[in-house]
Amino acid sequence: MLEKSEIEKHQAQLEQDRRRLITEIESEKPADFGSDVEGEVAEEESDESEELTNKLAIQQALKDQLNEIDGALNRIRQNTYGICVKCGKEIEKVVLDLVPESEFCEEHKRGI
Repeated sequence: MLEKSEIEKHQAQLEQDRRRLITEIESEKPADFGSDVEGEVAEEESDESEELTNKLAIQQALKDQLNEIDGALNRIRQNTYGICVKCGKEIEKVVLDLVPESEFCEEHKRGI
């Protein structure tokens, strides 16, 4: 069973990661681009469209990670942090030290 000090350490790390992710998500706002479609402008629009697609993918990955962190913080509040949501066993300390937002034990993490 995790000691209170370990949970508090993970909580502090999760909250710090959460703030960092929110800042990153806000900085990945898509750029606005025009609607010209001739010659060089069309090529520029294509580049901008690709950039937008890349930014949206990055932003989605960051949001997914933020959701995992929010889930872990909720489990801390509900006193279920460190318990595998799949089997109910304790999540190994080494797993939580590496990935504090983990909701699965090592066995179920490999099976996903």
